Parts: sequence; structure tokens; C-alpha cells
Amino acid sequence: MLAGSASLTASLAITPALAADRGPTVVELFTSQGCSSCPPADAFMEDLRKRHNVIALTFNVDYWDYLGWRDTLASAEYSRRQRAYAKARGDGQVYTPQMVINGVTHAVGSRQRMVDQAIAASSPTRVPMKMMEVGSDVIVEIGERPNGVPAGEATIWVAMVVPKISVEISRGENTGREISYFNVARKLMPVGSWNGKAARLTLPKNELFVDGATACAAILQAGGVGPILGATSYGDIHGA
Repeated sequence: MLAGSASLTASLAITPALAADRGPTVVELFTSQGCSSCPPADAFMEDLRKRHNVIALTFNVDYWDYLGWRDTLASAEYSRRQRAYAKARGDGQVYTPQMVINGVTHAVGSRQRMVDQAIAASSPTRVPMKMMEVGSDVIVEIGERPNGVPAGEATIWVAMVVPKISVEISRGENTGREISYFNVARKLMPVGSWNGKAARLTLPKNELFVDGATACAAILQAGGVGPILGATSYGDIHGA
């Protein structure tokens, strides 16, 4: 569903249930190369991605491009995702750097203590998920709906991720700086829906690892941008 992105071929099948457990916390950073307040949050992502109980993803937005620098990693779809979160929460707060935790709460991404507190206080992702390589495919397994997870369909999102991208910025608020971005989502695509039954999703590897991506994450999210119910990853998403 991203503008300019190809659709990902996938097949979905029923699979035996996985054991339920507390899953990882998903932290989405909405940032911009044209935002002078963002570099501390961008740097903090290097720490967050190393935490094995966290799946940290960077989404560059495009609404600060008019300040003099066109963000080389930005997508209008990511800006819409951020606004959809604000609408779903009902607070209308859209800013950079903003971190959204498990699709529900948000915090200023440069305030590390605030982010850590939000992660600690977040409701756990409880739908078990697993991601693995099998031949020329990447398999995503999703368990049955555990007790306490509300009924209703959820969207299965897959993000194609580049672990690190460094950018030299020659105009705008960050003129003259080279900034590194971690776990940069180059594409984010819905690949299916989940109705509470255990399922197995087969994704061709050659369609995942494009635009420099060497890692991917799968996110199970109520509705489109509701609470994140489960998540898993494959590749070097936690760094070396």
C-alpha cells in the first residue's frame, strides 16, 4: 500500500498454535532529516535496536521538506501513518521526533527516560509470532488468540528494514551534519489479515530484501493502526 512499492506475494495457511508469552515491544520513531530536534532521537535508536525485547523501527516523514531539505528516506505514507495514530488516540499530536510504543502511547523520542518509562508501562504484545528462513522464503508463524486479547481482525504488516543509513545533509536545519539512522523502514506493506486462528505466512525472500534491506519485521496490529498485538523479526534488526 506504499506509494511506488510493489505488492508482496504471500500465501497464508493454518498452522499449529505457538505458545503464548510476553512478546517484544514495538517502538516506531517518526523523524525527519529536516528537523533540528531529531538527531538525539535518531542516535537513541542505536541503543533501542540492540534491546532484544524491543523491535525499533525508523519512519522518516516528509512534512518538514519545505524547510529547505528534502528528506532522502521519507515517505508520505509514513506521515499518514503517524497522523492516523494521532487520530486513533484522539489527541491529534503529530510532531518529530515522536516515538509510538506498541501502537498506543507516544513519547518525545529524544527524552530517553520518558521513552524508557513508556516502554516499561506498555501493555505487552501477547499474540505469539515467529519468523524464520526456509529455503527461498521467509516464514511468519502466528499463534492463536490468547485469553485477554480482544476479538476482531488484525492486519499483518511487514517492514523491509535497512539496519543503518548515514546521510550527509547540505541544507535546512541540519546543514553540514552527517546523521545516522537505524532500522530504517524502506517499505511497509500489509500482507494479510488475522482472525484469531493460528496461521503460517510464506513470503518470498527476494521480494523482502530490496532497496538495501537486510532485515524485516512482522507486526500484527488491531485494525490498521490500533494496538500492536504481536511482533517478530528476521535478519540483523538488533545490529551486530
